Amino acid sequence: MHLAPRALRRAVAAATIALLATAVGCAPQPEEKAAASPSGSTGTTCAKGELATKTSGKLTIATDEPAYEPWFKDDKPANGKGFESAVAYAVAQQLGYDKSAVVWQSVPFNKAFAPGVKTFDFDINQVSISAERRKAVDFSSGYYDVRQAVIALKGSKAAKATSIADLRNLKLGAQVGTTSLDYITDVVKPKQQAAVYAKNDQAKSALKNGQVDAIVTDLPTAFYITAAEVTNAKIVGQFENQGGTPEQFGLVLDKGSALTPCVTDAVDALRKAGTLAKIEKQWLSDAVDAPVLK
Repeated sequence: MHLAPRALRRAVAAATIALLATAVGCAPQPEEKAAASPSGSTGTTCAKGELATKTSGKLTIATDEPAYEPWFKDDKPANGKGFESAVAYAVAQQLGYDKSAVVWQSVPFNKAFAPGVKTFDFDINQVSISAERRKAVDFSSGYYDVRQAVIALKGSKAAKATSIADLRNLKLGAQVGTTSLDYITDVVKPKQQAAVYAKNDQAKSALKNGQVDAIVTDLPTAFYITAAEVTNAKIVGQFENQGGTPEQFGLVLDKGSALTPCVTDAVDALRKAGTLAKIEKQWLSDAVDAPVLK
């Protein structure tokens, strides 16, 4: 999940003594060769600070509200704290825009990759790259490789699951439009229909109230939930990535956006330079391995 902020580190440490997860979307469809090649037009000149952005001289970046930790800190995307906020500003800098030139915009998770013209230059919100979503929007290359994980209350029957087969008789829940929900439907294939929620907060409440046996989120979010939000819950395990290409989060852009090649180049440069790894270490370092469910 990235380098966790100090508050998250303390939460994880406390949970470890007794014993994270990062955010909506989110984690957010089975990825078919997700990172193979970024979509978008080619041949664009990526002059630093001079791109054809929505507002001249500014870079408009969108994310959901609330903006969850450890992706963001204190629900303030503009403060540069949290994995995705830090990544967004690193990309902006690589494109030639300093912090003062970045404008943040609130866009619900599902709307970020829905068909239609976008009001932002790119969206960063734990949106997984997929062939289906590419029909409506462009993606940069992946900025984070992620797995899905199962969370259950400690001492429950679900908490004792050690395999995918053990999950099939359980009532599972996840956020709508996410890869998490896809893993329930396509990998677990439970006997009971999955409970679907508009927000991760609703899924967490359902877990706490016993309305579901377990919920599925991306692994970073799972660590945060169990460390700081639902401390009487545990990570039951994580799923193996399906297929040969890992699930990745990508920046979302307009379909056919002239910015896509430039943003992709920026992400690739940050990965090559080790910047993404450093940001991940800073904000997600407390995320440790969870058992793999097979």
